[in-house]
Amino acid sequence: MADSQDRPEPPPDTPDDVTHALLASAVDAWAAAIVANDAERIAAFMADEWVIVSESGITDRDTFLAFVTSGDLTHSAMQAITPPRIRVHGDTAVVTARITNTAHYGGDRFDADEWTTDVFVRRNGHWRCVLSHITPAAAPEGS
Repeated sequence: MADSQDRPEPPPDTPDDVTHALLASAVDAWAAAIVANDAERIAAFMADEWVIVSESGITDRDTFLAFVTSGDLTHSAMQAITPPRIRVHGDTAVVTARITNTAHYGGDRFDADEWTTDVFVRRNGHWRCVLSHITPAAAPEGS
């Protein structure tokens, strides 16, 4: 039986357990802030230059937070369908997961099943998201 020193080193982009847990926790807390419709809590996870890219284009941080603050955009549910795939590259991390959510915009309800990718940067010891990208998940075959 091989001894523990014979194990290969993890690849350089594999986060250590603490960083992985920290980022996974941040993603969960950010989702909770979104469901709470709390613009201040949501903003705490975003860098000033944050944008979200979706099928409708690019929305910047201030515009997104203004929609939340006004009550025009609310969320009543957000659930991860897959565990997050987290890859850390120095002070940058990429987090991808499949998410379902229920949003309300302008009085209309929107149920979404999406793949999300968030790019985080570590600044002054804190991870902040600089980019979120959402892509609708494909419907299961036969549906």
